[in-house]
Amino acid sequence: MAMEIRTTGRAVPARKVTNDELAKTMETSDEWIRSHTGIGARHIADDSVAASDLAIEASRRALESLAAEDGITAEEAAASLDLIIVATASPDYLGFPSTACLVQAALGATKAAAMDVAAGCSGFIYGMDAAAGMLATVGTRKRALVIGTEVLTRITDWEDRGTSVLFGDGAGAAILEKTAAPSEGKGKRGIIRSLLGADGTGAEHLIMHRGGGRFPFKKGETVEKPIHIEMNGRAVYNFAVKIVVETIERLMAEEGISADALTRIVPHQANARIVQAAAKRLGVPEEKFYLNIEEYANTSAASIPIALDELARSGSLKRGDLILTVGFGAGLTYGGNLIVW
Repeated sequence: MAMEIRTTGRAVPARKVTNDELAKTMETSDEWIRSHTGIGARHIADDSVAASDLAIEASRRALESLAAEDGITAEEAAASLDLIIVATASPDYLGFPSTACLVQAALGATKAAAMDVAAGCSGFIYGMDAAAGMLATVGTRKRALVIGTEVLTRITDWEDRGTSVLFGDGAGAAILEKTAAPSEGKGKRGIIRSLLGADGTGAEHLIMHRGGGRFPFKKGETVEKPIHIEMNGRAVYNFAVKIVVETIERLMAEEGISADALTRIVPHQANARIVQAAAKRLGVPEEKFYLNIEEYANTSAASIPIALDELARSGSLKRGDLILTVGFGAGLTYGGNLIVW
């Protein structure tokens, strides 16, 4: 019994804002942003578009691909879903209803359970592992839709040059299916190994302080800024490089493989310098890592599924390829999935 990725989809807002455009509104430059992050542009959603809207669009593309492969309608593909997991740090509503429930209703996935995962930029990796476990434990469950979706520009402090240049909006989705293929031994398929972890001692390094139960807004209070991302960039950078290296090393060691066996490493797209530093420490060529941060910036939980969809639809991934996803994020969280495509 294997947990295989059947199809993927992505949705990215049409509006593209380049570094040069940002430089007209704040003290920065294309050269500074590229040299510090590798980012060249970001896509920003219209004010009327929320995380659920992008999630629905990405999901429909994944479902259309599944329908085409199985010879059914997209509506029938949606109705076949047993589970929907949405990873997001920028949900439509605070607390409830979950963004996953909004997606479930829009897709007509009437038999699917639905829930959100709050694991920051590691959310898609957490969601994939959770979905695989939930499919495995109940025999009647077969298909899960796992989505990473963000409108991070909605919670960005545009007066903070250190963070505002980093983020973009988008969504990516993957349909995970329980199949009769083996998950171990010769010919194994799907998610063959996962690693999840957290270090809550670093919670303050990447946080949105206001608006929750700890620091709620109060009646009559004058608020200078809306809820926004606050980040200790140096601390997050140091954590990220260390944990990306350790996660990749652990997954390879547990599976008994070297980097040569991997077709691609698909990292969370937070900062090109993090990937470059990790590749150097690992002794792995940078070309092994797939990067699209120049086009999309950091889309948090959406970054890995967007990258997977790009790779899949371009033909860069073929059946049987071994890939490794790796991410880190607020919490602080981290994790990775080792997948036979």
